[in-house]
Amino acid sequence: MRGGDFKEAERQIDAERREIAAMRARLASVTKERDTLFQQMELIESASLHVGPEHPTWMVPKRRAQGHHATLCLLVTDTHFDETVDPVEVDGINAYNREIAELRLRRCFERTILLARQYLGGVKYDGVMLFLGGDIFSGNIHEELARTNRDTLFGSLLHWIGPMAAGIGMLAEEFHHVHVAGVPGNHGRMTRKPIAKRRAADNLDWLFYNLLAREMKTERSVTWEIAKAADAHVTVHETRYLLTHGDQFRGGSGISGALAPLLLGTHRKTRRQAAAGRPYDFMVLGHWHQHIFLPSRGLIVGGCLKGYDEWAYVNNFESEPPQQALWITTPERGITFSAPVFVMDRKSEGW
Repeated sequence: MRGGDFKEAERQIDAERREIAAMRARLASVTKERDTLFQQMELIESASLHVGPEHPTWMVPKRRAQGHHATLCLLVTDTHFDETVDPVEVDGINAYNREIAELRLRRCFERTILLARQYLGGVKYDGVMLFLGGDIFSGNIHEELARTNRDTLFGSLLHWIGPMAAGIGMLAEEFHHVHVAGVPGNHGRMTRKPIAKRRAADNLDWLFYNLLAREMKTERSVTWEIAKAADAHVTVHETRYLLTHGDQFRGGSGISGALAPLLLGTHRKTRRQAAAGRPYDFMVLGHWHQHIFLPSRGLIVGGCLKGYDEWAYVNNFESEPPQQALWITTPERGITFSAPVFVMDRKSEGW
């Protein structure tokens, strides 16, 4: 091959290399645009899950509706999924593990339906307002929890999406509409100490609610209101609720027990909300692991699905049966009925 032919071949090879490089650059650019588009679509989808409607149409007062209409309100809080409680360490008062928690969660939803249909006959339910009060998981905030929890944080997160979605689906099938509001607890935090900034977004409960909402996104009868702050505002008919976890209130010793910090906390929240122009009628919370219903003070405190544990035992606290809070809200008179939903059945739980 002559020298000129070699140079021509080299020019062709260089040109092809440049063309290949340009094609690779264009491919990388298109791939980047595709990935950016997918991310934007995910953000839009995620945002639509995070910010639910404040007032679904079925929660609007029905002034001229025939019969007795009401909205069923259920507070599910302090489930402490995948924590273990050994009955030997609490004088046989309680036991708790993943299998028992699954039974109690299902019993909570089943008995809610039972109470609504058989104990409150004659009421036409517009739907269910489901409050999720936080501490869905016990987390790893204490060394003893990290050692004794059934699973890792992420393993627990993935496992419990299914059972919780099944329970919410059960309510939706029975009552046709479910609006879910959720706030973070203190056990789900990712930091050693409680934080104020990004308190919700840096919490396992918040992630669980959003993944749960994504899991149920095809359920058009279920709407979501996942708080981006420590508190959430929910209006059922004309009754205004403030949902919070309850760990902001400290104290509780002496004869008054939890009442002193709770009443002081209610007073401070009331003043804060009045100054902000967003007053409320009732504060709904968990954290205290006891069911307290004080409508005259605008206070509803839910029980604990987990029940009595070793920490309560060594601190000599009185035991309370595992339970959750249930009540109905009517357009005319607000809260008109309340009852605990007892979830423990030792025989079926096998201890």
